[in-house]
Amino acid sequence: MLNVAGKTLIRDISFCGVPENGSNASMVDVKDGKIIRIRPMHYDWKYDPKDMNPWKMESRGKIFEPSMKTLLPPYSIAYKNRVYSPARILYPMMRVDFDPNGNRNPQNRGTSKYKRISWDKALDIIVSEMNRIKEKYGPTALLYESDQHGENKVVQACHGAGRRLLRLWGGFTQQNRQPDSWEGWWWGSKHFWGCEPVGQGQQSNLLYDIAKNAELLLFWGCDQETTPWGWQGQLPSRLSYWWTEIGIKQIYVCPDLNYAAAVHADRWIPILPNTDAAMYLAITYHWFKNGTYDKEYLKTHAVGVEKYEAYVMGEEDGVPKTPEWAAPITGVPSRVIKALAEEWASKRTTVVIGNGGPGIRGPYATEAARLQNICLAMQGLGKPGVNQAKMIEWGLFDKPDQYAQPKSLRVPNLRKAYRGGHPDETNHPSFIPKTYIPKAILEGQCDWYGVESETAPRQDQFVHYKYPADGCSKIHMVWTDSPSWITSWNCGNDYIRAMRHPDIEFMFAQHICLENECLLADIILPVNTKLEEDDIAVDIFSGQYNLLFPEHKCIDPLGESYSDYEIVCKLAERLGLLEKYTEGRSVPEWIKYGWETSRCADLISWEEINKKGYYVVPTADNWEDVPAGFYEFYKDPEKHPLSTPTGKLEFEATGLLKHFPDDLERPPVPKWIAKGISHEETIGTERSKKYPLLVCSNHPRWGVHSEHKDMIWLREIETCKLKGPDGYQYHPAWLHPLEAEKRGIKHGDVISIYNDRGTVLAGAYITERIMLGVVYIDHGAKWDPIAVGEIDRGGAINTIVPRNTTSKNAVGHAVSGFLAQVEKTDIEALKRNYPEAFERPFHPCAGPDIEGWIEGGK
Repeated sequence: MLNVAGKTLIRDISFCGVPENGSNASMVDVKDGKIIRIRPMHYDWKYDPKDMNPWKMESRGKIFEPSMKTLLPPYSIAYKNRVYSPARILYPMMRVDFDPNGNRNPQNRGTSKYKRISWDKALDIIVSEMNRIKEKYGPTALLYESDQHGENKVVQACHGAGRRLLRLWGGFTQQNRQPDSWEGWWWGSKHFWGCEPVGQGQQSNLLYDIAKNAELLLFWGCDQETTPWGWQGQLPSRLSYWWTEIGIKQIYVCPDLNYAAAVHADRWIPILPNTDAAMYLAITYHWFKNGTYDKEYLKTHAVGVEKYEAYVMGEEDGVPKTPEWAAPITGVPSRVIKALAEEWASKRTTVVIGNGGPGIRGPYATEAARLQNICLAMQGLGKPGVNQAKMIEWGLFDKPDQYAQPKSLRVPNLRKAYRGGHPDETNHPSFIPKTYIPKAILEGQCDWYGVESETAPRQDQFVHYKYPADGCSKIHMVWTDSPSWITSWNCGNDYIRAMRHPDIEFMFAQHICLENECLLADIILPVNTKLEEDDIAVDIFSGQYNLLFPEHKCIDPLGESYSDYEIVCKLAERLGLLEKYTEGRSVPEWIKYGWETSRCADLISWEEINKKGYYVVPTADNWEDVPAGFYEFYKDPEKHPLSTPTGKLEFEATGLLKHFPDDLERPPVPKWIAKGISHEETIGTERSKKYPLLVCSNHPRWGVHSEHKDMIWLREIETCKLKGPDGYQYHPAWLHPLEAEKRGIKHGDVISIYNDRGTVLAGAYITERIMLGVVYIDHGAKWDPIAVGEIDRGGAINTIVPRNTTSKNAVGHAVSGFLAQVEKTDIEALKRNYPEAFERPFHPCAGPDIEGWIEGGK
């Protein structure tokens, strides 16, 4: 292979941030100490393909095989933009008006500028503040925000490297990330079909099952041309083209003609955001009425069917859930609902999800999740071609039933060498669900059920917790190594107010780039990118071949940046805990330990893997024989029960009936909930008269959550950024031409999306790819405050999403399917009212950068 760059190094450039789940193995060409280019990793660079035991799917006269190279997404190929970003933090910095020995000015967080300080000064202040807070309030006064979804690192620990240190130090309060990608499944479906830990269906060998047996694929809120990119690349795209080639029909149900629907859909059915529950109910009404469902299957595989049927047919509340009833709620004509119900019942149908799309992360998402499961159950869940398939996270959390791709001989795993925090970690007695952080700080106390960890079992949802926990302190200090809260979670403006609260005496952040809540920190520490450090990695999510490879740094760290793990080592040394924290191992020793405990040390020696640079794990023999999805449950529910209390599909959830029998927002039998004590975010409610549009907010097309927002190659694309008349690149918001015309808005205009929680500016992208009554804007844009906690210029839509959680007793976040209004923005008026915000410099191609926030502009 041509080596044009002096040296070529193998790196995992993916962004899940959990050690089991690397992907997007890349070849990085380096010359003269600079990254020249990034390109796909070629499996056959150092290996003969026959040694990989290549898998092959044969179906309907066609063949599908893995590529001989990784299928990288744009983020990975363009990642040198992130390495050399104008927003890179290269030195420790401190707020200019923060004095640890005097006035701390917490009210100025988000407006204050920064000045460069030395590492010694930064570490001295941080350690002094840690010890002061501990002595005054106790160790649980320190809140540690440390979640996944960053660069995939193992020894160098993308997030959570401080957890071990803080436990050695005496304790802390842990921000527990609730299951943000899986809210409806986690809080809802686990009560219907079990499927720990996240509530999504069993995935084993489903890609092959679809090819052999499915006749219809319903892509419900799924965009496999976008969402999988940062996690596993583009194999889902190749598969979708092949499924069309072999004659499997694809129908897409979503508010927007998303990027997958635009190229794969045989039909697009637009549906108003967060109304899927009503449509599922109408479909099952049609089946009950016409007898077009598998009655015999339900007799042996399900419980509570009669209770559900009584609700659907109107016996319970006098309202039959007919297609005519659902049509005005969903925006889908009744004839279309009937036609879909009939086609679904007449064909072997698999429902395909990304992670469920925004419909699974909206108000009362538990209902849509369970109702989708019920639809599958009524058609014989688990029979060949009838399952719930995912286009992302194949092999999640190292669970065998989550490997949808052909089985590998071995699944390499680096958990034992991982130095960061893991989603399955608990931190009793002091923890807070991430969705409750603002409430805890602003109100001083709160209580909830569940989320002792992101992977906690269903039973934990019935356990009551509170803040402050008995014997623990309120929060007075915040340490974040995952500054993505404002632009990815519930009501970011509430979080901003919480971090400016006088109770928060000190806040520090460590990160690669100056973005989001870094702007609220008193001290900021510079983190290098993964291309500037040594590590070890796996690639298992990509779906083609599993890989294990040592990672050698491509370039020296820029500025004075260090890895997250190295930064925590510096703190540990000052606290006198370094030897205990590192367990006596150096970084190279931890990397080698990763290979030793990888499950592959018997397949390749340490010397050989370093010589070749990587190891390709062969495909297992007889992978075709692995039972697909729920097939074993379908064949024998007594021998292969589910993890529900009854072992069966629970149309009436026995756990919810026992613990929350009177919960109107997550009732034992799933229902359509237009509004409740937690939310009024539906068209037709009183609130919709003032805010008549529903906001659809997807996983971002051009980034993973809040990452990649400064990558100039991507920002040239109009669906990534739209340049306004002031030269600023605005985050695009899609509007239907008729909605735009009513408001006097033209393509490229700067618009304001607002409700009672705040205002977000965006660039108007006028297109018929979004249905009437909806404004679509991706989450994850970089927060750029005009009025802190009120108006955002950067397009951070999560600053105005609902502050309340999924429902009263389900503390997930509800970040799509909420009400807002849109109008054309008077930029000149904003400039007059907020001159400092508009005078702040920004990079013309990379957006908000360091210059705008440094005292003196340098």
